[in-house]
Amino acid sequence: MTPTRTSRRLADGREIIYFDDTPDSPARVVEDTRPLGSRAPSGEIRFDALVGDWVAVAGHRSNRTFLPPKDECPLCPTGTGSVPSEVPEASYDVVVFENRFPSYSPVSAHEPGEPGEPGEPGDELIRTRPALGRCEVVCFTSDHESTFADLTPERARTVIDAWADRTAELGAVPEIEQVFCFENRGQQIGVTLNHPHGQIYAYPYVPQRSAALLAQATEHHARTGRLLGADILAAERDAKDRVVIDSEHWTAYVPFAARWPVEVHLAPHRDVPDLPALDDDERDDLAAVYLDLLGRLDRYYVAKDGSAIRLPYIAGWHQAPTRVGRDVSRLHLQVMSVLRSPKKLKYLAGSESGVGGWVNDVSPEQIAARLREVAP
Repeated sequence: MTPTRTSRRLADGREIIYFDDTPDSPARVVEDTRPLGSRAPSGEIRFDALVGDWVAVAGHRSNRTFLPPKDECPLCPTGTGSVPSEVPEASYDVVVFENRFPSYSPVSAHEPGEPGEPGEPGDELIRTRPALGRCEVVCFTSDHESTFADLTPERARTVIDAWADRTAELGAVPEIEQVFCFENRGQQIGVTLNHPHGQIYAYPYVPQRSAALLAQATEHHARTGRLLGADILAAERDAKDRVVIDSEHWTAYVPFAARWPVEVHLAPHRDVPDLPALDDDERDDLAAVYLDLLGRLDRYYVAKDGSAIRLPYIAGWHQAPTRVGRDVSRLHLQVMSVLRSPKKLKYLAGSESGVGGWVNDVSPEQIAARLREVAP
């Protein structure tokens, strides 16, 4: 079932979009009556000439909401807590709205032409631009105590459709160069809201890791005429010892050079550049495979009493940039965790943070074997 899509506006003008898969869902007509004032603008991005990358400067985000009590959760439906939330309706299936504290926004407080813009002395080293873009919040469910792994396949499919919808729409905005859908789960990762949710960042440039992926893919294609992502997937499927799940349309595997204590990649069997390019069968299969994978991750570690430990993780979709390199890019999901044992975190200390020299204490083959062991 294709979800019903309804776009509305919050009190400060930010967009909110409801994706409803429940039959006979109510019309989304409730107004946001909070006295919010004007929407928060983004700041600027500054060029780091040492590494050739951009950094967003967003001082207003230091005042964003931090781990509120359940009855003040801004992601629950309004009426379920003690204060009005970001979602005016009394219920929802999946909802997406513009972040109230954005790093990137269609409205920026930074104006072109300030010192440091091209044409000013030293502009090769001191460069700034407005942080034009968009940051969105994706609420997977209205159930505050739930998590993505607890969704039904039907609801997970609705989230996938929402990701694809937003990728296509944001990617069509002239200023946007990269769309990144991701989820941070667990306070060890740095989550500031416990309600099950993810985010979407629409960047006005191609971030450093995405640029590195694109450079490798471009070089490989020029040399072989083939897609790097497809060749890596074929190599992992041939090796078999790092494959975790192999379905009709998707393969989940631990990469040969995994950097994190727990890391899994999920790739489609068909060559597609991004989420909007997936067909219905691939989306249905993805919903089932992703829930299977998240369930295994939540059984990866076991407490002394035998109970499973909810794994803190970052899950991010690596998609083709919106303007360049689409012919050599290939979609894949990366799930990674900083938890290296039930009670120990991997800290990105001197080697990783200082020069990007990664050291992993667990072999990728061990990670894959454990994930196969904890299959449903």
